[in-house]
Amino acid sequence: MKVAFFSTKNYDKQHFNAYLSQTNHKIDYFEDYLSHHTINLCEGHEAVCIFVNDKLSRDIIEKLPEKGIKVIALRCAGFNNVDLEAARDHGLIVVRVPAYSPEAVAEHTVALILTLNRKTHKAYNRVRENNFSIEGLTGINLYGKKVGVIGTGAIGRAFCRIMMGFGCEVLAFDPYENEEVKQMGVKYLSKKDLMAKSDIISLHCPLTPDTHHLINEETIQWMKKGVKLINTSRGALIDTKSVIHGLKNGHIGFLGIDVYEQEEKLFFKDLSEIVIQDDVIMRLMTFPNVLITGHQAFLTEEALREITKITLDNLTDFEEGKPLKNEVKAE
Repeated sequence: MKVAFFSTKNYDKQHFNAYLSQTNHKIDYFEDYLSHHTINLCEGHEAVCIFVNDKLSRDIIEKLPEKGIKVIALRCAGFNNVDLEAARDHGLIVVRVPAYSPEAVAEHTVALILTLNRKTHKAYNRVRENNFSIEGLTGINLYGKKVGVIGTGAIGRAFCRIMMGFGCEVLAFDPYENEEVKQMGVKYLSKKDLMAKSDIISLHCPLTPDTHHLINEETIQWMKKGVKLINTSRGALIDTKSVIHGLKNGHIGFLGIDVYEQEEKLFFKDLSEIVIQDDVIMRLMTFPNVLITGHQAFLTEEALREITKITLDNLTDFEEGKPLKNEVKAE
């Protein structure tokens, strides 16, 4: 199968090329996003392979069959960037990678918490300038703290296990309670109760109409003053302007994010020589208690290998007419 591969990075080529010889697929790599400007690159291919910032709206999807496309292969877990109803209406199959390495994202979440809490990023910069003062670097013990986990899917479960290891009291909210998580000693609460009781809140839920701007002006008021907030899931779970207000008035003690609602204009690009026009993220970066990483939580060798294997296996199953265990459809 000929595959048009969009939003390509060097690590994508490295891992997909290593596995490609075990398949019958041929990949043409393109660094650009799949968009109205690049859709002609799909000509002569049977599949497109896309990532989180390729936005497949109805007006793009309806043109794909004309180019010969039969299947959309997401090399990520989330699929909110694809209009599934449009895909169904135009006879396109959509497959994804539902779980590649939950531990990769969970561990990055912990890295954000530890860095912000113990201010290791600030200590690193000080010491490099021969400044060994520890004034202003006071953190808190994680041991015994209440950690609220919103979403206990594969990543949320992995994060719960890690925080239990720190000796935290882990609280959870999920419409679908998980027995494995309960057996760890995690206590499920209502969303409001979790927010009211947690010292740290970490988001691990998908982006749906129900979770859009889950963190907003109202829900921030439910939280403890000084709450620590982490998001490694989807940017639009957070109303960023409300969070900025919470940071300014001290209601939010620190914020760590690996995702951002408008990230498609920024992330995965070198913008070091460009004046960034997004005033919201620029304001966020002025806070000393905010840490932003550029959607790298998934980026481990183990995760990349699994993403590669599952993506190519999805395409092979489609080509051979096998059941598609990783297909996603419009409800």
